[in-house]
Amino acid sequence: MCAEVCDATCRVLSAHGSQDEDDIRGQVTWCRAVCLDTAHVFDADPGGEEGARACRAAARACSDFLETLG
Repeated sequence: MCAEVCDATCRVLSAHGSQDEDDIRGQVTWCRAVCLDTAHVFDADPGGEEGARACRAAARACSDFLETLG
């Protein structure tokens, strides 16, 4: 789910360069939440460590992006 939401977020943000900052913030915040939720699901799955790491890395990227918005 994390990868799908990240992909959708990238497409939305790149297709609508003139979006309102609140819309951008909402999209990226939603993406971060889904990534963290997905990481927790991977945590419960034996062998899911790599997936959990990737989802947390994506969530950190969302947080970093949100910081640039101020």
